[in-house]
This record gives sequence, C-alpha cells and structure tokens, in this order.
Amino acid sequence: MRVLIQRIARGSVKVNQQFVADEIQQGLMIFLGIGKEDSEEKANLLAKKISNLRIFGDEEGKMNLSIKDIGGKAIVVSQFTLYADTKKGNRPSFINAEAPETADHLVNYFANVLKNEGVPTQQGEFGAHMMVELVNDGPVTIWMEL
Repeated sequence: MRVLIQRIARGSVKVNQQFVADEIQQGLMIFLGIGKEDSEEKANLLAKKISNLRIFGDEEGKMNLSIKDIGGKAIVVSQFTLYADTKKGNRPSFINAEAPETADHLVNYFANVLKNEGVPTQQGEFGAHMMVELVNDGPVTIWMEL
C-alpha cells in the first residue's frame, strides 16, 4: 500500500458536480494506492498508524497531536496512479496496481478501520473521475508505504 497524506485546513470530493465527500475542516486528505501484494493486514497497520500519526500542532506549534487528538476528520481517495512506473518511456505503467475489484474492497476496508479507530471518515468514489479540492495546511505532505 502506498499512501500520500496531506494535512488540510479544508477539503472535499465531487463527482459530476455532486459532493461524494462533503467539505471537512482540519483533518487529512488520504490518497491511497493498492498494490498487488496488499492485504487487510496491511490496511489495518496503515490505518492504525495514520490515526495516531502526530502531525498536528500542539499549543506550542510542535507536531505532537494526532487527528484523533484534535477531533479532525479524514477523506480517503483511492488513487491507483500512486503505483505509476515511469522508468521506461513517457507513458506510465500501472502494472503493479491491484485489480479494481480487490482494490475497491481494500480501500473500503481501510476506511472502515480508520473509522473504527475513532476518525470520522468519508471517501471518494472508487473508479470515478473525481474533483478533489483541498487546502494543504503547512504545507504538510507525508508519503508512507507498507
């Protein structure tokens, strides 16, 4: 699993001009890529790690607080393009991305684990052309891979 996490001041996701993830304030936009070797076990580990990741400022401005500590929310957006292989030529290959049926299941599973960890979580629409809007806070952007 590959994930790009952005700490946001606000964010939302639309499909066909309709919100599929309503605008949230202060939280995380989580772009999640599922690879061929990924599993529910990896989704559990990643969701628990992210829910406790201390990337929000405390009263002194130090990154000491998690999304749970600040009462923040998350939006999970499936993004197979995180598995782009650009080593050859100019057109990315996505051969290492998981098949849609399995990837969809693991994205939903990941989002549910995040919810069970106490993080209010919304999702984009798997496989849809999405319009993702966000204001990166910091900017803080973190790459994780399991």
